[in-house]
Amino acid sequence: MSVMEFAQAAQSAGPVLLAADPEINTTGVLGFFATKIVPILLAVLGVIFIGRANKGEVSKVLTSSAIAIVGMVFVAGAATLFFLGEYLIKLLFTKQ
Repeated sequence: MSVMEFAQAAQSAGPVLLAADPEINTTGVLGFFATKIVPILLAVLGVIFIGRANKGEVSKVLTSSAIAIVGMVFVAGAATLFFLGEYLIKLLFTKQ
């Protein structure tokens, strides 16, 4: 097919309709991570900790556990701010 035939076929096809703007279901993505990914990661951490404890590396297990707990606290704080962010913005920046 030559370029001229392609152009004529494109003109005869009529206007091109574009799809609506795609939307990302952030609630679904967060739910997927919370129900599928996080439990797997916690199970992997548990297996690693148990394996280290069986080898007698208790101090490394305690250190790793403390780091994991601090990390979960940061993630929980970020999730709290994510869900309460709209409320805080309305509270701080709206006139009464």
